[in-house]
Amino acid sequence: MYIFITILILLAAILMILIVLVQNSKGGGLAAGFSSSNQIMGVRKTTDFLEKATWTLAATIIVLSILTAKYTTSRSTVPESQVEVEQPAPLNPATAPDVAPVLPVTPPSE
Repeated sequence: MYIFITILILLAAILMILIVLVQNSKGGGLAAGFSSSNQIMGVRKTTDFLEKATWTLAATIIVLSILTAKYTTSRSTVPESQVEVEQPAPLNPATAPDVAPVLPVTPPSE
């Protein structure tokens, strides 16, 4: 699910880049290139559509990012490593080998 949502975010981001590049900063945008088609949609309708598409894609990216964060935190509860370190068993005094402690030998002082 995480990968699917990430792919959707990438697609929405690419579409948003394309829509923003089509817009003109002064409001002409896509309609300026298609002046003969003003009878169909009109200049104002095209800028309204592009603005609504931009806001919709921005909201979609935000919601999908929140969902991705939810799936990321739920995945982190799984332990990252399955290796278990085995602790050595405590020595039983009855079965422990009889070893005398070795003391350092110091030369006699004269």
